[in-house]
Amino acid sequence: MIRARMIAAALLFHGGDMLMMKRSPSRTLNPGMWAAIGGHMEPEEINDPEEAVRREIFEETGLTRGDIADLRLQYILIRLNRQEVRQQFIYTARAARRDVSETDEGELHWIPRAEVLKRDIPFIFRELLAHYFRTGPSSCVWVGTAGYDAASRPAVRWTALVDPLQV
Repeated sequence: MIRARMIAAALLFHGGDMLMMKRSPSRTLNPGMWAAIGGHMEPEEINDPEEAVRREIFEETGLTRGDIADLRLQYILIRLNRQEVRQQFIYTARAARRDVSETDEGELHWIPRAEVLKRDIPFIFRELLAHYFRTGPSSCVWVGTAGYDAASRPAVRWTALVDPLQV
């Protein structure tokens, strides 16, 4: 039986720095690795990933709606992990302040953009960050599907999500 896991996360920027979490070694998913702010969507949030990401930002950082500017959906990642389809809604935003709360999920750090990819990051998140740093903010939403390239190496394929009736 295949199950589904829905996740909402945010790439938060302040100046040239990105807020990242070094996950606690006791976490089940990617312990000790670096990640974005975010987490699982609650059942009542399934149709509203923006509300889910706003909740996650507040719970993990203490940043409120007023502290966040230019929140926009930039990526949707889809991956099959064993018998679970993971769909992640990734938003980008600017934080108006750098002081953030402590969280028991890990340690929060503002990382200079040039240093972000030097961290121990899960594969699919690393591919997303590399794509974002290459292409920058986009007017479209990018859909990434995880799979393998011709040499059987893990890869993410990117497609711009567009409504053909609106073009």
